[in-house]
Amino acid sequence: METLVSAVPPHVDPALVVDFDIYRDAGLLEDVHLAYSALQRRVPDVFYTPRNGGHWVATRHDVISEIVRSPEHFSTQQMNIPYNPNPPVFIPLSLDPPENIPFRQLLQPIFAAKSVREMEPDLKAFADELIDRVADNGECDFLEDIAAHYPVGVFMRLMGLPMEKHSIFRRLAEEHFAVSSPEEMRASMADITSELGLCIAERQREPREDLLSQLIAAELKDGRRLTDSELMSMVQLLFLAGLDTVTNVMTFGCRHVARDPALQERLRGNPADAGAFAEEVIRMFGVVNTPRLVVEDIDLAGARFRKGDMVLSILSLAGRDDRHNDDPLRFDLDREARSHLTFSTGPHLCLGHALARTELRIFYEQWFSRMPEFRVADDRNPGSRAGLVMALDSLPLRWDAAPAEVRAA
Repeated sequence: METLVSAVPPHVDPALVVDFDIYRDAGLLEDVHLAYSALQRRVPDVFYTPRNGGHWVATRHDVISEIVRSPEHFSTQQMNIPYNPNPPVFIPLSLDPPENIPFRQLLQPIFAAKSVREMEPDLKAFADELIDRVADNGECDFLEDIAAHYPVGVFMRLMGLPMEKHSIFRRLAEEHFAVSSPEEMRASMADITSELGLCIAERQREPREDLLSQLIAAELKDGRRLTDSELMSMVQLLFLAGLDTVTNVMTFGCRHVARDPALQERLRGNPADAGAFAEEVIRMFGVVNTPRLVVEDIDLAGARFRKGDMVLSILSLAGRDDRHNDDPLRFDLDREARSHLTFSTGPHLCLGHALARTELRIFYEQWFSRMPEFRVADDRNPGSRAGLVMALDSLPLRWDAAPAEVRAA
């Protein structure tokens, strides 16, 4: 589909206009994080592009933080680029405070640190199960064979979604995050709604000990249960967040270490460093770019935001901002302080951030404990998917030596 190019509004300073396409820029499609880092160094903190209907782009930590913390000016009621006159509603993400608070309160205990700690034995066992499938093969596509299964499988088991539908759900998530028009979005949401509707109906007939059944039976603070539309909206959000984002962060992190034998050697010798590795991956390889709709005029970072404007915050660039991290493009396990907004911040801080961190730490710990030195096959550079949630197209890996035995816990 051709890019929708719009006239630049009169309130936009011409000095802030940059012709940039968040879906189709050639640099992004080659290496999305390197291209965004290069962009950050050459553009204003906030710029305006006429592509994809016209929208602002925020590239620095401070202005991104201000935008996502200010729902009175920047609303989540519109989370699409380009503007969608009939956007899907994802509860609680699409609701500004205080409307989002009761729904976040409903989900917080499920994703709290204590609940996540109780999942750790199952996370470790599932990671080992996936590693067992590839360890003796000498090669794998890390994205397809590992990353597309691990966080996705964890989430599907948590939700109680049928594992035999893994490939269907994964395809639906990938198609959703590849859309770039309102028409494609409507078609994607119709497919997702159809599949999830079947799962919800089954749990309504036969409740089980899973998150989907909990949500069906849950009561909000005012004592009422979720309406059918609220339930579907929440399940859609959990589905999309659980089936793509951690998969993509994990894959970018593995590509980085596949190109650094010295870092691999350190991690194999010290698997406990997997926690620091996961945190540095999170800082450097965030994948979510979050849109907002301007609902009240405000001047910020030299830009005049006016009601009706769309704004896209490149969350991954906050962790690569040299104003907040020394030598930000250096991957450093021993970094004393890390500043990033990979999970956003403020009223829409990602509820699943503790689970995501734990999934990454445990998987990487098992991977480095068991696998020999590995590399990107044939030194190929897998292409990237750009847009609102970024991803690699694939990650072919190879290794030579026999895998090590699982170390004693």
